[in-house]
Order: sequence, then structure tokens, then C-alpha cells
Amino acid sequence: MRKIKLLIIIQLWCTLIISQSIKLSPYVNPFIGTGGHGHTFPGATVPFGMVQLSPDTRIDGSWDGCSGYHYSDSTIYGFSHTHLNGTGCSDYGDIMFMPFTGATTTDSKKYASLFSHNTEKATAGYYAVKLTNGVDVELTATTRVGLHRYDFPQNKPAHVMLDLTHRDKTLESYVKITGPRTIEGFRRSEAWAKDQYIYFVAEFSEDFSEEPFINDVSSKDQKDKYYSGQHIKVVFTFANTKKTVLLKVGISTVSVEGAKKNMQAELPDWDFNKTKSNAEALWNKELSKIEIGSSDVEKLTIFYTALYHTMMQPNVAMDVDGMYRGRDNQIHKAEGFTYYSVFSLWDTFRGAHPLYTIIDQKRTSDFINTFLAQYEQGGRLPVWELASNETDCMIGYHSVSVIADAMVKGIKGFDYHKAFEASKHSAMLDHLGLQAYKQNAVITMDDEHECVSKTVEYSYDDWCIAQMAKVLNKTTDYDYFMKRSQNWKNTFDPLTGFMRPKKNGGWLTPFDAKEVNNNFTEGNAWQYTFFVPQDVYGLVDRMGGAKNFENKLDELFVTSSKTTGREQADITGLIGQYAHGNEPSHHMAYLYNYVGKPFKTQQRVRQILADFYKNSPDGLIGNEDCGQMSAWYVLSSMGFYPVCPGSVYYELGSPLFPSCTIHLENGKSIHLITKNYSDTNEYVSNIQLNDKPFEGSCLNYAELANKTGMMDGIKLSFEMSAMPKGRTIDVLKKKTLYNSPRPIIIAPTINSTTLFFKNSLTIELN
Repeated sequence: MRKIKLLIIIQLWCTLIISQSIKLSPYVNPFIGTGGHGHTFPGATVPFGMVQLSPDTRIDGSWDGCSGYHYSDSTIYGFSHTHLNGTGCSDYGDIMFMPFTGATTTDSKKYASLFSHNTEKATAGYYAVKLTNGVDVELTATTRVGLHRYDFPQNKPAHVMLDLTHRDKTLESYVKITGPRTIEGFRRSEAWAKDQYIYFVAEFSEDFSEEPFINDVSSKDQKDKYYSGQHIKVVFTFANTKKTVLLKVGISTVSVEGAKKNMQAELPDWDFNKTKSNAEALWNKELSKIEIGSSDVEKLTIFYTALYHTMMQPNVAMDVDGMYRGRDNQIHKAEGFTYYSVFSLWDTFRGAHPLYTIIDQKRTSDFINTFLAQYEQGGRLPVWELASNETDCMIGYHSVSVIADAMVKGIKGFDYHKAFEASKHSAMLDHLGLQAYKQNAVITMDDEHECVSKTVEYSYDDWCIAQMAKVLNKTTDYDYFMKRSQNWKNTFDPLTGFMRPKKNGGWLTPFDAKEVNNNFTEGNAWQYTFFVPQDVYGLVDRMGGAKNFENKLDELFVTSSKTTGREQADITGLIGQYAHGNEPSHHMAYLYNYVGKPFKTQQRVRQILADFYKNSPDGLIGNEDCGQMSAWYVLSSMGFYPVCPGSVYYELGSPLFPSCTIHLENGKSIHLITKNYSDTNEYVSNIQLNDKPFEGSCLNYAELANKTGMMDGIKLSFEMSAMPKGRTIDVLKKKTLYNSPRPIIIAPTINSTTLFFKNSLTIELN
């Protein structure tokens, strides 16, 4: 009877949530991650918007100021229209405006204002603050236009400053006064993106009361009121007969005309409250794709803020007419797709993009079409793309993971054959260690820095390309890339049980698995030894079997958290040597499933969910990294995670909510029910799929999709308990789910003190 009552309560709550789905945005707290090392920003934006209008509290690009804002700061320099969400490098902060009172000045120390968090407010699509200079600021946005509302104190000089030099190195810029209240301009800058273009038009709701003050002009046309230079700042002054001044700013990467079209199409009027409501409605529409049945406001806030963070990028990077600036710095038109920018692929291929393949399949195809356009224009798929620039930050060619994941799940809307061609091309280049990798099946210290990380990540990417080849029945290519996908074995040392750097044909000696050094990407041997998502059972075998693998995982989580070697700010959120604050660790808690110990996965997943995600400014344990940190939470709290994107499997964990409904684009839904739900019942004692017993520890996409590959509706029920129940998992059956290629011959290890000799030298080949 109690179970029936609980189910009725859950169903009633779900009905209530669904009926109020347009009101999920109040659960978003944009301040989560703005403190600590989260690197998020609190400003106004719409889902995947080009404009991200937010306060700037940092002039420089310091580590914790990468987004332009940090919660520990007390000074605002202005409000700019582009920002990065949780990255580890600084850029953007373009087209900054700042309202102030008093004497006319372009000195940031004088026009900047102190502020208090007590007078600051942020919600989805809206930001407000009362500056100590007396100006009340409110911000909201459309996709390509920012809208400001400034309430100036009465009877004080009212100014608004435009800064085209903020943060990045300005290569060239201009501003043109086009009317008594309108301006247009351009900024070309260099930072993380080496050549970024942004055009803008701006219109105030009031006429200027005097000619704008412009400084540092290298050339000008007084007749046309056109001013150019590298350090332009402009001050606009308003007669303070009215208290409120509104400002709308349209941006474009293409042209001033494009910015005008964007403003005319998206914000032709001056209704601030309507624009704010429209922004909230857009967020409610996107957030309601996943509906959580829970009465715990704190958990709902953490969940929906996490979902919000996954939807802040990639960003629309084309005008309303489809025109965009491509990788070749030429202007193109997107035909049949939306062109996007900001692809933090080393991070987001792991969880964020697999989340999109479930709730955002149309955008997934648009992302891939963007990849293919950039391949055609720039000669290879993006690695870490920003403002149509390839930053070449991080490693791998993880575009192929996103493409493979879409192809094996039957997502349409892009050319499969062209996608395979682009992927194969990117894998056959000779840069960044690939030449040695192709020739020797391993990258050593003699070949390239970050040699271990590149070897294992290239191996995974090659497996992804093989899956594309399999979809397209390209047998020769499939065999070739499946063989390459085993190259990780050549950097695995069976004696130590770690991925280990090679030098001069032998293992690097001395070796410390906790040492952070240049042979790994933001990590050490502990944090890279378990990155073989495409061949976990191959790694189990190399470690000597399931028990040894389990013991190694146990040691990962319980060993000392102290690292040696260089300081690495990214390595945070440590449980032993597991580092949840950086992406290479994100799949590891789920690896116990592969050796028949899912209760250990469930315990670690619940621990991470509880300890590393909070409803506070320092509520993220590491960089948000364009949605990946939050995507882990979204997926894991629903009860599953894609250990190997590009495969059709999701590893099951421990759901955090009584119920969850995922609304799909085709009108179907996935219903996740948690029976015996409580915070202390973290172990799964029983699972049912569509009311039938389910014995596995992973879910096959085929069980979620119909025969055409589109997602179908299902019900997955978890029964929870406070103690592990020892569910029987057929590991051998699960092992057959994964491809088992013919094993490669391991590259020999040459043990010798040197390879340089005159007469004779004894060496040992293993």
C-alpha cells in the first residue's frame, strides 16, 4: 500500500512539473560556477545565443577571470556582449559599454564602479545590478542582440562609455556616428582566437546631448564622423531630463549590414520587459526537454543550472540571413543548417555532445555540418574552434567522436560520406605526433610532447572512425582504423600497470605515476591509464584480469591525492588520484560495471554528485569547460553515462531523483522511475525495462530507438536499496557487445642505457 501511495505522489508531482514546464527557468542560478575555478559568467543570454551580455570584473585574462567575471571581485568595468563559459583560456569580452556619472573620462579606474552582490540579480536570460556610482543596470538579450536598461540618478551628468580595446589585443577598429542616437563599428582582435572579427550597430533610446568624446584616434573623417584606431574609447553624454536610457546592440561576424539585419529582425522595438520574457520563454522551452520529478528545490536548482550551462554553447555564429565568416576568413552562406562556433571538443565529446544526441538531434546535425564546412574551408576538422579560428588547444581530433556518435545512432541531416572523408583526412595528417603514431604505432618522448595522452586519445578517435566505416560498409578502412585503435597497448607497461612514457625505445626511468609532467595532457599516469573507452576489456586483459582491474580502480580512488611534478590548476576534485575537476577522469567511476561490480560504480557516482556540485558560486569543482562539467551531472543524476561515445551503449549508475522524463524531438518520451527513492538508498537492487526484468549494467541505444534509428519511448525503472544487493551481471555477455579486433603485435621495448655506441652494446628486447 505504501508503494502504491508513493507512486501516486510521484505521478502527481510529475504531472505538476509538466503542467508548469514553462516555469523551469526559476530553478536556474547563473551564479553557480562564477566563484572558485568554475570560470562561468552570470550575464544574460538565450540558448546557444551569439550574444552573451555580462558584466566584466577583470580587465586582464587571468586564470580565474577567463569568463571576464569572478565572484570574488567587487569592481565592474563594463558590460560586454561575448563571453566564454568555463574555459581555461581567456578570450571574448567584445564591445563593452559602461554607464557612469560625473566628469567625462576614458580612464577605467575612474569610470569603473564598485558593486555589491546584495544588489546583484541573475536569472536565465536576465542580469541586474545596482552600481555604487548610482546607476541601476538591467540586461537581457535575443540570439544576436543585447538590450541594456540604465536608470541614472537624477540631476547628475549621465554618460555611457564604449570600449573597443577591452581585454584582447585590438588589431584594428573603427566607430562611426550615424545619427543623433546611433552608431556602428568594427573590432578585429587577437587573443586565443588569433584573428577575430566582430561588427556592431548600437542605438540608444535618447539623443546624445553633445558630440561624443572619442580618444586615441589614428585617423578620422570629421564629415562622415568616422574614426579608426587601435585604442578607441567613446563617451556618450545624455541630458538627464529623463532617468532611464535604453541601449540595444546587434552584432555580426560578417558586416555592419549583417548586424543591422540582426537587430531589425530580432529587436525592432524597445520593450525591455517583453524581451526579457521572450528570453525566459526560450529557456523554459529548452529546459523542459528534461523534466525532473522532485520537491527538493536545492537539487532542482543544481540540475537545471547544469542543464542551462550545457545550452550556453556552442554559439550561433551566423546572421539571420545565414551569412557567416568561415575558417578561411571568407564570407559564406549556410544552406540548410545553422552555423555555430565555440567547440571545446576535448571536453565536450565525453558527455555534452552525447547529451545533445538525445535531446538535441537537430542541433547535433548542425554542429556536424559546421565541422564539415570548416573542413572544406580550413583543410581539417576542428579541434578547439573559436570564432572560426582553430586554436589547436588540447589534443586529439575529437570531432570524429561527435560524428561517429551521431552516425551509429542514426541521426540524419548531414552527409555521412563527406563526414567520413573529413575524419579520415584529419587522421592521416603528419602533425602533432601523428606521423610517428602512424609509422611506429606509438608516440614517444622523442617524437612529441604529451606523448602518452596523444597515443591513447588518437587510438580512441581511430576507433570512432572505424565505427563510421562500419556504418558505410567500408571494410578495408574499418580494419585499418580498428588496428590503429589498439595502439594504446604500446604505451601500456604491464609491469607497473600504467600508461607510461617511452624514450629511446624503452620505458622512461625513473617513473612516478603521480607525477604531472609534459608527457601527459593536464594529468598524470593515474588519470590516463584508464582512458581506453573503446577497449575496456582489452585493458582488463592487459592488467591481468577482472580482479586486478577492480583492485587498480579501488587503488585509484583510495590512494593519496598528492601529485608530484609541476603544478596543474586543472587537477581538482580529487578522490585519491581520480580528478573530477578535469575531463580525463569523467568516465572512470563507471568502469566497475565492466567487471561485474556495478554497486561500486553506484557508490562512487553518488559520492561525486553529492560532493562536487553545489548551489553556490563555488559550486563546481573545476572549470565548466563549455558544458562538460555540467553534462556529467545531468546524465549521471538521471542514472546513466556514455563511457564510450561512438558506441551505442550507456553505462547505468545511480539515479538521483524520484523520476525523470526526457522529452524527445519526435514527440516520444523516455521515462525514468526510481522506486524506494531516498538520499541513503544509493544502490540499485533491481531494474526493469518496460516492466520486464533487466539484468544488464548498460543500456543499448537500440533499446531506446525504433528501427529507423530515431529515439522511441521507453520506461526504465530502478529499485533502490541502502545496501548493495549483488545484482547478477553477465560480464561475458556484456563483453561480446564490444568489437573484438584481432590483437596487434605489441611494439618491442628496448632496455638499454643508450642507443649511441662505438663498438658493441648489449640490449634487451621485450
